[in-house]
Amino acid sequence: MRTLISTAFLSLDGVVEAPGGEPGYRNSGWTFKDIEFLPEAFEIKGREQKEAAAMLMGRTSYEAFSAVWPDMEDFADYKVMPKYVVSTTLTEDDLVSNWGETTILRSLDDVAALKETEGGPIIVHGSASLNQALSDAGLIDRYHLLVFPLLLGAGKRLFSTTDKDTQMLKLVEHEVYGNGLQKNVFDVVR
Repeated sequence: MRTLISTAFLSLDGVVEAPGGEPGYRNSGWTFKDIEFLPEAFEIKGREQKEAAAMLMGRTSYEAFSAVWPDMEDFADYKVMPKYVVSTTLTEDDLVSNWGETTILRSLDDVAALKETEGGPIIVHGSASLNQALSDAGLIDRYHLLVFPLLLGAGKRLFSTTDKDTQMLKLVEHEVYGNGLQKNVFDVVR
């Protein structure tokens, strides 16, 4: 069974919306506006590209990433990696041609079936709504969270507000950086 890893930039109050400067959100670009950039705090991002064997995302994140990541050297490893997009509306004609193999999945059952295949870890980038659904369905195995010392108030959250049974996490890696960022890697306890 493949490991499904959710990775996110997260404010202390759980907001994941618009960390890189996406338009239409009041605090857009919060990861780079007010926090000193320390390269060592982002080491995990490079490691994710080296360790992942596939990438999973929702339609909105696919449309945002596929417009810029294929031509960015920082994301070169993702270009050749198989990609999966969970969407009920996306069609094959909507897929970009310069970002490698991309497969559309139509449901969480398709994601569960993908996890049963042979291969290495699958990394989930962005995709707040998809992350919530995957978590609620018990499909996420690990979280890579870079927690920023910010309170943003409004915005999309990584975790849903669904009333569900307690889900225990085990902290397997943790580091705090001079700029206040915290790296927290949690395995989901089953």
